[in-house]
Amino acid sequence: MEDIVYIDQEDGKKRVMNNGKLYARLLTKFKTETRLDPVFEALDAGNWEEAQARVHAVKGITANLSIKALNQLVMELELQIKAKSVKPETIEAVKNCFAATLPKLEQVIEQNA
Repeated sequence: MEDIVYIDQEDGKKRVMNNGKLYARLLTKFKTETRLDPVFEALDAGNWEEAQARVHAVKGITANLSIKALNQLVMELELQIKAKSVKPETIEAVKNCFAATLPKLEQVIEQNA
C-alpha cells in the first residue's frame, strides 16, 4: 500500500527558492486562513459559480504549496462542480483529507520555522 503524500516539502521549498522560513510562513497562512466550508455552503445553496470559484482558489493554493493529497481531491471536486454533479463521497474525502493534512502542516512548519 502506497503512503499518502500530504505535503511534498522539497517541492514546496523549491517553489520559494529553498527558503524554509518563507515556506513555513505560507503554510501557516494556509492553515489559519483556508476554509472549505464556503465551498460546501455554496454547493448546498446551488451556487455552482461561487463553489467553483472558491474550490479553484483552494486548488491553486494547494498546488503552489505542494499540498499534494488535498490538491488531488480538490481537483476532482472542481471537475465535479464544473459538471454540476458532485458526489457526496468526494466531499467527504476532501473534508477528511483536509483534517488529516492539518497536523502534517504543523510538522512541516515546525521543521522549517
